Amino acid sequence: MRRWLTQLRKEQQLTQQQIADGAHIDRAYYAQIENGTRNPSMAVASQIASFLHVNPSLFFTQHLSEPFVIALANSPIIVAHCDLELRYTWMFNPHPDFDINTVIGKRDDELDENEGTRALMNLKKKVIESGKSLREMIAFPLSEGLVYYDVFGQPMYNQQGDIIGAATASTMQS
Repeated sequence: MRRWLTQLRKEQQLTQQQIADGAHIDRAYYAQIENGTRNPSMAVASQIASFLHVNPSLFFTQHLSEPFVIALANSPIIVAHCDLELRYTWMFNPHPDFDINTVIGKRDDELDENEGTRALMNLKKKVIESGKSLREMIAFPLSEGLVYYDVFGQPMYNQQGDIIGAATASTMQS
């Protein structure tokens, strides 16, 4: 089951039929994609993702290359993408305080309001506006206390060369 997809649909107050229509696919096919009994092709995933304003790779996260997953799973590294509105479109290996099913489609300040989230949003905003990579140490108040992350952000581009968001790689510091 793709809980993140169901949750995103409900948060945007959309029906399965509306998403299917927006992605130009059959509603029954969309329902199978949402409940996880069918996997979309890259083209269909791109159509649904475009309609919902998320990254199509979300549909294939469980199929990432095994070495990548093994290397990063349970590591202190978080990799994420956001759109121009700073809403998460993809995330891998979030901190245990955050559920991937509730992160997608949200901004940092909608997940938690603190100096760390404001600093992270500011870094991503600067990356998008300047078109340049940035790196910054940011402290976040998390369940185990104040946690510092070395955050590297870089712009993301579409095939036409336009900036469409920011990618971040954050490493927890000990």
